[in-house]
Amino acid sequence: MKPFALVLILVALGGCDAPPVPGGPRYAEAPQGSSTPVLRFAIHPLHNPQKLASAYQPLIDHLNRQLSGVQLELEASRDYAEFERKLRQRGPDFLLPNPWQTLEAGKVGYHVLAMAGEASDFKGLILVRRDSRIGQISDLKGKPISYPSPTALAACIMPQWFFRSNGLDVTRDLDNRYVGSQESSILNVYLGQTSAGATWPPPWRAFQKDHPREAAELRVAWETPSLINNSVMARDDVPEAIVATVRRTLLELEGSAAGREILAGMETARFRPAGDKDYDRVRQFIAEFEAKVRKVEDRR
Repeated sequence: MKPFALVLILVALGGCDAPPVPGGPRYAEAPQGSSTPVLRFAIHPLHNPQKLASAYQPLIDHLNRQLSGVQLELEASRDYAEFERKLRQRGPDFLLPNPWQTLEAGKVGYHVLAMAGEASDFKGLILVRRDSRIGQISDLKGKPISYPSPTALAACIMPQWFFRSNGLDVTRDLDNRYVGSQESSILNVYLGQTSAGATWPPPWRAFQKDHPREAAELRVAWETPSLINNSVMARDDVPEAIVATVRRTLLELEGSAAGREILAGMETARFRPAGDKDYDRVRQFIAEFEAKVRKVEDRR
């Protein structure tokens, strides 16, 4: 194994397999012991915790400059399961979940206040090595496929639906491997550990930017149709004045050079107005997926 490849694996997997820090890694400007109330803003693990902090801390800093009397604190999670445990326990005050997690969070009292990015950008990408002999979907039969998590909507559920729609029995024809993070799914393909790997556009763009030499050895073999993008949610007991300030600040980001720089760091085009009803289409899609492929949280 190349030394650089080993470094990539350690960076990608370090936030996924290490023992969890209680409450997850947190990043905030407020000093310890401050009397300012702290509100937790948890982002689903589309990156490892270190990369997530680099991408999203500027957003948290900007939101804090618009708020008074409270302080937002960025909270990462080591994997999808930990993030989902937190939201089901109503721990974070704000969430940025994927659309399936949005439905789960809605069951325990979170409400959508915006959509993160364009709906057209929420799609699955299926990567293979450029030197691979994989040319058509049927070539994947019997092969190992990497995904971040069984609950990753764009990077697992939608690709598995795509496989099923193109003639593969997902639970019988494929060796499905849930490897913990988007970066790990990509790296498994690069290192030849899997024949194909699923991700979605923002992590793939980030990987191409950060590791152009390695990315050049991969190609996007297939894309799934788009759905609706990740949401931003607030817990139902967060004061409406705070929610309104966060909503307004997110929607205004694209209107300034500083805001556009923050968006670029997150690989997010803009935030758009959205509400709970906008995610009903996800509910319908998930119902069909579970009826014909597997239960979302089933790791087969």
